[in-house]
Amino acid sequence: MSPEYVRPYVKANKNDDHDAEAIAEAATRPTMRFVPVKSEAQSEIQALHRARA
Repeated sequence: MSPEYVRPYVKANKNDDHDAEAIAEAATRPTMRFVPVKSEAQSEIQALHRARA
């Protein structure tokens, strides 16, 4: 789930409990859009680019 879609559901100061509550609240919304998981090949390419930087 993309963080910018969860941000409106955060109700208080940032900590793990509040983050988890916001994610759970956002996930129950019917209009929520989820980010697909990267494939292994995509992850390897990204790691290679980060190592070069």
